[in-house]
Amino acid sequence: MKLSVIIPAYNEKDTIVEIIERVAAVPIEKEIIVVDDCSTDGTRAILENLHHPDVTVMLHGCNGGKGSAIRTGIARATGDSVIIQDADLEYDPQDYPTLLEPIISGRANVVYGSRFLGKLERMTLIQREDDFATLLT
Repeated sequence: MKLSVIIPAYNEKDTIVEIIERVAAVPIEKEIIVVDDCSTDGTRAILENLHHPDVTVMLHGCNGGKGSAIRTGIARATGDSVIIQDADLEYDPQDYPTLLEPIISGRANVVYGSRFLGKLERMTLIQREDDFATLLT
């Protein structure tokens, strides 16, 4: 099974290289599609100079938001399954095998991860409060 990992990125210069390295290190057949959504902080320059055989970089001409970047990545994806990986290091790519196991074993067609199940150690208090507020409204 081939995995397509879509990384929508906007102003992620401090984390973009690390997240690409972490995703690339996961021992699964995959393609990595990074979609820069017209970053203004230097992320775009980093991506333009990135030379990685498993990474496709796509550049938006204007900022369209995360959903637009995801749609661009999905249109390019060739994998059997797709994972959206935020560039801010909040989610650990080492969790991919756990997420994919129900699909690979035929027990599910789709799997949704939740930041509220399991350990919350990588989530800041602000992220938890924002998400709980969203769930309550």
